[in-house]
Amino acid sequence: MQLLDTLQPSIAVPWWKRTASSLLQLVLEAPCPLCERSTTVAVCSACQRQLRRCQLSAAVSQQIGLRVFGWGSYQGPLRRALAALKYDHQPQIADLLGTWLGQSWQDIGRVNTNRLIVVPIPLHAIKQQQRGYNQAALLAERFCQQVRLPLSRDGLVRQRATEAQFGLSAEERQANVQQAFGLGPQWLKRRPSQSVLLIDDIFTTGATARAAANVLRRHGISVWGIAAVALAQRQSTCPDNSTYNLD
Repeated sequence: MQLLDTLQPSIAVPWWKRTASSLLQLVLEAPCPLCERSTTVAVCSACQRQLRRCQLSAAVSQQIGLRVFGWGSYQGPLRRALAALKYDHQPQIADLLGTWLGQSWQDIGRVNTNRLIVVPIPLHAIKQQQRGYNQAALLAERFCQQVRLPLSRDGLVRQRATEAQFGLSAEERQANVQQAFGLGPQWLKRRPSQSVLLIDDIFTTGATARAAANVLRRHGISVWGIAAVALAQRQSTCPDNSTYNLD
């Protein structure tokens, strides 16, 4: 459908209207951040179909003393999408993945969300300045818009710079995030009454989530668990709507 339609289709559209319509369509289109096809949405429909193949059944599991919920398997297209979000300055990808995470969360149905407040896993100030944003915070914003939960962007702070967890062993990951987090200034003055739902882009060994949850619990704040866009799996392929079970 043309963006500039004439009210009388039988009359030829003036050249300037045709030119304006073409230019407007060109301006509204941008390269897909994953395949560089022209698209008017954050991620083109072809790449969205590939990402959907990594989606897991909506289920909550128990691990490291936390409930764990995830949207998809950290492989293939989803892995590339998260890498583009974090390292290629493509924040618009968070709009799509955060919304999908929220939709999948709503599919659980049995979770009582009336007493939850969402807290994204924070970045250290230096890394956030370099990246320009915290991808977990962007995901959390879209997630909260979808599920109608309150968001506390500064519930936690990253008080110590850490190495990237990628490539570290489970023991190294745990040591890397030890004492990395602190309670945000507002919560130091007044603790929230709700339980915290942590949000992150990837859940692998759980070292980061455990370190964040331990800080909250030491201050008397209840932690429901963590929701992540991607969960690392033992399987070698990206399943289609398979059940993820960490038990």
